[in-house]
Amino acid sequence: MPDAPTITTLDELLAGANSSAVRLEPHDDARALIPHLGQLSLIEINFPKFRDGRGYSSARILREAGYAGTLRAVGDVLVDQLLFLRRAGFDSEAPDRPMDPKVAAATLARYSHVYQKATDPIPPAWAIRHED
Repeated sequence: MPDAPTITTLDELLAGANSSAVRLEPHDDARALIPHLGQLSLIEINFPKFRDGRGYSSARILREAGYAGTLRAVGDVLVDQLLFLRRAGFDSEAPDRPMDPKVAAATLARYSHVYQKATDPIPPAWAIRHED
């Protein structure tokens, strides 16, 4: 198994650290990463408290800027947030507390339609209605 990449902070990366992984904190501006996206294979976005939603905005900014690597939500991530995390662009999570895999799968499969556009390819219900 290959060694896990060393995860730097945004400040370390901007100061010249040669890293393929970075962790963003809620106060970090994700747009500062845009010039470095080509060198990054992993971006972790920290959720120190589940009720702090700034990480969703960071994820969307990065995906819309073209980031195609792994985007991982870390910290106080709850199973109730999984669908919203996926829609914002996250493809993995590392929660502080373990999640039951069956509950996580059921949560992700719960809704067959969505109502808003997001970074994922799922068409919103209104767009499906107007396809005819």
